[in-house]
Amino acid sequence: MAEFVELPNRLAILPFRNKVLLPGAIIRIRCTSQTSVKLVEQELWQREEKGLIGILPVRDAAEIASVGPTLSPGVGTDSGERSSKIQVASSDSHKMDRKSQQEAIHWHRRGVAARALHLSRGVEKPSGRVTYIVVLEGLCRFSVQELNTRGTYYTARISPLDTTKLEIEQAEQDPEFIALSRQFKATAMELISILEQKQKTGGRTKVLLETVPVHKLADIFVASFEISFEEQLSMLDSVDLKTRLSKATDLVDRHLQSIRVAEKITQKVEGQLSKSQKEFLLRQQMRAIKEELGDNDDDDDDVAALERKMQSAGMPPNIWKHALRELRLKKMQPQQPGYNSSRVYLELLADLPWQNVSEEQELDLRAAKERLDSDHYGLIKVKQRIIEYLAVRKLKPDARGPVLCFVGPPGVGKTSLASSIAAALGRKFIRISLGGVKDEADIRGHRRTYIGSMPGRLIEGLKRVAVSNPVMLLDEIDKTGSDVRGDPASALLEVLDPEQNKTFNDHYLNVPFDLSKVVFVATANRAQPIPPPLLDRMEVIELPGYTPEEKLRIAMRHLIPRVLDQHGLSSEFLQIPEAMVKHVIRRYTREAGVRNLERNLAALARAAAVRVAEQDHSVSINKDIHHLASSPIIDGGFVEGAEVEMEVIPIGVNKNDISNAFKVTSPLVVDEAMLEKVLGPPRFDDGETAERVATPGVSVGLVWTAFGGEVQFVEATTMVGKGELHLTGQLGDVIKESAQIALTWVRARAADLKLASASETNLLESRDVHIHFPAGAVPKDGPSAGVTLVTSLVSLFSQKRVRADTAMTGEMTLRGLVLPVGGIKDKVLAAHRYGLKRVILPERNLKDLVEVPSAVLDSLEILLAKRMEDVLEQAFEGGCPWRQHSKL
Repeated sequence: MAEFVELPNRLAILPFRNKVLLPGAIIRIRCTSQTSVKLVEQELWQREEKGLIGILPVRDAAEIASVGPTLSPGVGTDSGERSSKIQVASSDSHKMDRKSQQEAIHWHRRGVAARALHLSRGVEKPSGRVTYIVVLEGLCRFSVQELNTRGTYYTARISPLDTTKLEIEQAEQDPEFIALSRQFKATAMELISILEQKQKTGGRTKVLLETVPVHKLADIFVASFEISFEEQLSMLDSVDLKTRLSKATDLVDRHLQSIRVAEKITQKVEGQLSKSQKEFLLRQQMRAIKEELGDNDDDDDDVAALERKMQSAGMPPNIWKHALRELRLKKMQPQQPGYNSSRVYLELLADLPWQNVSEEQELDLRAAKERLDSDHYGLIKVKQRIIEYLAVRKLKPDARGPVLCFVGPPGVGKTSLASSIAAALGRKFIRISLGGVKDEADIRGHRRTYIGSMPGRLIEGLKRVAVSNPVMLLDEIDKTGSDVRGDPASALLEVLDPEQNKTFNDHYLNVPFDLSKVVFVATANRAQPIPPPLLDRMEVIELPGYTPEEKLRIAMRHLIPRVLDQHGLSSEFLQIPEAMVKHVIRRYTREAGVRNLERNLAALARAAAVRVAEQDHSVSINKDIHHLASSPIIDGGFVEGAEVEMEVIPIGVNKNDISNAFKVTSPLVVDEAMLEKVLGPPRFDDGETAERVATPGVSVGLVWTAFGGEVQFVEATTMVGKGELHLTGQLGDVIKESAQIALTWVRARAADLKLASASETNLLESRDVHIHFPAGAVPKDGPSAGVTLVTSLVSLFSQKRVRADTAMTGEMTLRGLVLPVGGIKDKVLAAHRYGLKRVILPERNLKDLVEVPSAVLDSLEILLAKRMEDVLEQAFEGGCPWRQHSKL
């Protein structure tokens, strides 16, 4: 290390962003930008050992603080150089890209001259960009007098700031400087000693401390610490030797104190560990002493309390033995691994209802029937099956009855039926939602070897209700999935099998638990997604959609009172006539259940609540408050000088609200104008079917969905083409095959049906057929649209319109036979809901009409078809006009 360095008048400047290089410090940088590469190449690479550059700290303009002097570039005077503006572009020593060159930076006035100890050049592939890796050593301080640009990088006119030999010799004679030097060396030696003990290194540092002058040691030591940018700048600006030593001593001392604090914390932690081991030994000795004295007072011991709770849980003997083996907490410390997991497991064993059961009341079938009738309107067959189930439970309480599975569209009362069963049995009710469950561990639990393991939903539910014989609802059982984590539906096989669930084994519990006392009830929207083995363990009870008449009765008896109560209203505020409810059912909701109907009624109640809350007129007091009726009130004002008697009306007593204490003089009666204002224009039109079948080629079919039956229109048209069939409407493979069969049958019967002349051999010659199923966003599949497709094609080719009041369903064979289909009840209800008058069904589906309500059958004309010709006879107005001329 040279003692003194002679600096030229001008140096090339490499900016360091938010970083300072002090004299004596060594730093390794990588230059990749065009500016820095050009500087290194011309000033260091080409000049080899003679090259010197200046390192100047810079900071962003947004981060400028009043720390040290700053520099504004001046005007260059040298030839070949040009001046720069106040805001100049630069970057840190590592990257000087074009983006950073657009940012405003602020130059520090003082910097450090540096030389290259090592240079290496590289080329990046595949771009071919040249990069340099440079190891720089700081030499001495300088002050910038003027900053200019040369080509792509900066140069500066400088003046050295390092002290001369004479100044150093004079300073060494100064008593204050001598004292500062001794203090710095003492602090530095103490720091080196501590680091030598911790890291076993320090010999080279001690040699450095003895050989290097003290004013250079200050910079070297400070450069090795992690200090802030402002502190680095302050150290750089310390030209005076005494000031530099004083600041360096403070920084070294601060670093020394931080090491001491860290050592103190480490010793304290180690001392606490030793203390816990000591407490464990003493606790073991205390327990042994108590055993010798016969004084086992464990009332305050949590582990003993947990053990007593487990003893009172009523576990079977084999499970109690397992629990005792797990009860090793007495030998464990709370800090030991596994303590918390073992404790949680034992608490679960203690909380499970091994013997706790609900005290069942004597079953009163008459009361149960009244409860079902009051909670649910209609559903005669379903309620009769529930009464039969309860009757068997009454005669044989320990009978292992079937698992009931209610299948039906949303909003028909499946969940509330399960709740009614629990109320009739006098048992607790718990609902387990299985919708979207794909992990078998949700049913069987996780093994305790996994982090974050927990029991399955069944065991967790039994823990919550604290009885072993609740009514457990397995909701949405058709919506379970399967993936790499297992199949929950397969895990449910053991749960729902009466021969297996008495020894149900949860993976987390790891001991058998008796589920035979639980009454399981399941719900589903569709039975098809349920695996056959699981479906075989349940008795499926289908809940069809409600008829408009049933919806009206449900709304008047159940929905309107409930909606008014939920919104703090009564019939004195809002009245919804039956005619308006019918209008809402017919024009605003077409669904199997009543959920949308309840939402619309709630919207009307909210509108009424706004009116009541905003009313400005005075209200009259309820008739129950007699003494206010005689108060001297004339025309809404008080008689002059009269005293008014007041009474505080309590709120919330016996479910009385302000709405029961006050009443509006004229209740709000819903009419059609209010319906359109609140609910908007009607969503459904009774004349929709007639409008859509006004053109030949359109027929009306009936389909079944998870939300009940629906009406499906089928549209067909022809165009110039090559005899191809085009199908649209997001159709499945089965319905596509049905369309191909329908077209083949029509083409084969074209002459018999008078759709083509005898000389015309090809019905599709020079034209294509396009069949579309509207509502293209809804997937469609199934064979029941066969007869609808044939009717649509015959109507298209004959240019005869299909009757607008007729809907049909049925699968068709290639020979023209009409085969039975499923979902007849839901489909007939859908036709009734849409206002259709005639329904064509397969003849073999006659038996399914028994399930259709008689009120619906009385309003419809049911037409049975055995062959496709029977369907065509009934689908067109006045019968099939070409039948008398054909060979049908």
